Amino acid sequence: MTSILGISAYYHDSAAALVVDGEIVAAAQEERFTRKKHDAGFPKNAVEYCLEAAGLTVEQLDYVGFYDKPLLKFERLLETYLSFAPMGIRSFVTAMPVWLKEKLHLPREMRQQFGGQYTKQFVFTEHHESHAASAFFPSPFEEAAILTVDGVGEWATASYGTGRGNRIELTHELHFPHSPGLLYSAFTYFCGFRVNSGEYKLMGLAPYGEPKYVDLILDKLIDLKEDGSFRMDMAYFDYCQTLKMTGPKMAQLFGGPARQPESPLTQREMDIAASIQVVTEEIMLRMARHIHAETGMKQLCLAGGVALNCVANGRVLREGPFENIWIQPAAGDAGGALGVATFIWHQLLGNSRTPQPLDSQHGTALGPAATDKEIETFLTSVGATYQHFADEDELCESIAGHIENEKVIGWMQGRMEFGPRALGGRSILGDARSTKMQSVMNLKIKFRESFRPFAPSILQERVDEYFEMRPNEPSPYMLLVAPVKQEKRTSHNNEEQRLEGLDKLKETRSDVPAITHVDYSARVQTVDPQRHGRYYKLLKKFEEKTGSPVVINTSFNVRGEPIVCTPEHAYRCFMATNMDVLVIEDFVLLKDKQPNAQQHEADEYLAQFQLD
Repeated sequence: MTSILGISAYYHDSAAALVVDGEIVAAAQEERFTRKKHDAGFPKNAVEYCLEAAGLTVEQLDYVGFYDKPLLKFERLLETYLSFAPMGIRSFVTAMPVWLKEKLHLPREMRQQFGGQYTKQFVFTEHHESHAASAFFPSPFEEAAILTVDGVGEWATASYGTGRGNRIELTHELHFPHSPGLLYSAFTYFCGFRVNSGEYKLMGLAPYGEPKYVDLILDKLIDLKEDGSFRMDMAYFDYCQTLKMTGPKMAQLFGGPARQPESPLTQREMDIAASIQVVTEEIMLRMARHIHAETGMKQLCLAGGVALNCVANGRVLREGPFENIWIQPAAGDAGGALGVATFIWHQLLGNSRTPQPLDSQHGTALGPAATDKEIETFLTSVGATYQHFADEDELCESIAGHIENEKVIGWMQGRMEFGPRALGGRSILGDARSTKMQSVMNLKIKFRESFRPFAPSILQERVDEYFEMRPNEPSPYMLLVAPVKQEKRTSHNNEEQRLEGLDKLKETRSDVPAITHVDYSARVQTVDPQRHGRYYKLLKKFEEKTGSPVVINTSFNVRGEPIVCTPEHAYRCFMATNMDVLVIEDFVLLKDKQPNAQQHEADEYLAQFQLD
C-alpha cells in the first residue's frame, strides 16, 4: 500500500488531500475546521481528518507533497521588489519576516507540524504543475488538453499542455506580472470588494451593467494577442510594489477613485464589472482556441482560480472548439493539494491510470461525515427538538413538501464537499419557482448583498428543458453558467424593460425566477443518482409533487463564515438565521419547535454593501 498526502498552505485556502494506491480517499480545506475563512495556515486539522478517514498515522505515510516551490516563488518576489525599489519597501518589509521564518524552511516547518513523526521524503511540484495534475488525473478523459489560469504561482500565471494516460506535460506559460487572475482581482479591488474572496461578487454584479469599458481596457490596460496571452501596462497596477492592486492612473482612466468598501454601488461599478468580465471571457476563449489548434485534442481540462469563473467556462464549452471540458471542482489553491498527491502517484511513481466514466473524484464528496450517534448526542446536549426518520423516502417526501411550501431548508448530508461549492452535502435549499425567494435568502438567511444570484440544482435528465445545454449534459460541480431556455423565460412589460442597475431585481424573468440572473443565465448544477444519492432522491420527490426538477442550492453558511462542516456548525447557523427547517442526515428540526428560537434581521444596508 502506498499512501501520499498532498498539502497546500501558507498562501490562500490551505488544504490537505490523501491518495492511497491511486484512490482519492479524502480531501478538505482547513477553513472548514478552524472557521477562519480562507485560512492559509498549515492545514493541521485537514491533515488529521484525511489520516483518520484512511485509518492511517503520520508514520505510515510514504510521501508528503507540497503544491508549489517556495524557493522559486521567493526568487520572483525578490526580483519584483528589486525591479520596483524603493517603491516596494513597505510590501517587502511586510512579506520578509514570514518568508525568513517559515516559507524558506518548509521541510523543517512541516516536520515540526507533524511532531517529528514523518521522516521520509517531501516532494515539491511547481504551482501550475499541481493545478494541471488536479485538472487531468481525476478527469474522465484518457487524453486531453490542459489549461491552468490563476493569479500567480512561482512565475507562471497561466500554462497549457497535454495529459495522456498517466502523464502530463506543460509546454507553454504566461509569466508574472501579466496575469488573468491578477487582472480580474485588480478590478475586484477597484470595485470595492475584497481580493481573493470578492471575485464571485464581481462576476455576479457584471450582468447589472453594460460592458462600455471593454475597448478602453483593451486599448489602455492590456495588449491582448490572438493566442490569449497578453501584456499589462503596469503603470495602472500597483500590486508589484505596494499592498494595493491599482494606482492613481486607474482612477484617472475610470473617472474617479476606487469604490470604498461598504459604500453604495453605482452604475460605474456595474459597468466596470461587466467590462472586465467580457474581457476575461475573451481571454479564455482565445486561449481555448489556440490550445485546440496546437494540441489537436478534443477534450479540455481546466484548473486554477480563474477556472472558477463559471460564466467564462460556459462560453468556452458552448462557443469553443472542444467537445467536452472537465473542471477541477477545487480549482483554486486548495485543489493543489490533490494535484501534488496525484502527480506523485502517476507521474513520479509511474503508476497506471484508468479514467472513470464520471471521473475519479467521487462527486468531490471527500470531506467528513457525521454518524447518527454523533448527531443525536449533540442535538440532545443543546436541548433541540427533532424528529428522526428511519425511512429515506419518507424523509425526502417531507422535505420536498417543505420546499414546495416556500420553506428554507438547511441540508447536511453525507461527506462534506471539497472545493468552494455546496453540491447537496452542505447546502441551503429553496423553491426556485418562488418570486420572493432570492431576496429572502440573501437578506434573511445569508445576510449578504441583495444582488447576488443563486444557483439551481436540476435533475440531470431534464437539464436541456430549462437551460441551453445538451441533453443529459453533466455539470455536477456547479462550474458552468448557461442561459435559461427561451421558452422558460417570461416576457416583460415596457416599464420592466426600462429598469436599470439593481432595480433589475424587481423583474420576474422566468418560470424559475429565484435562480435566473438578470441576464437570463444560471450557474447550473446537475444532479444524478450515481454522484448525489439522497439529494437526487429529494429532487425526484420535489418533481413528483410540483412537476419542477429545479431547486435553489446555495452554500450552507452566512456571509463571512466558511461552509459548515459539523452538526454543531449546521445547528448554530440554523439558529442564527431565519432558516425554517434543518436536516442533518436522518434528523429533522423545525425552527418553530425549537426552544429560544427567534427571528433575525440583517441590516439591509450592510447586507447589500458590506464585504465578507
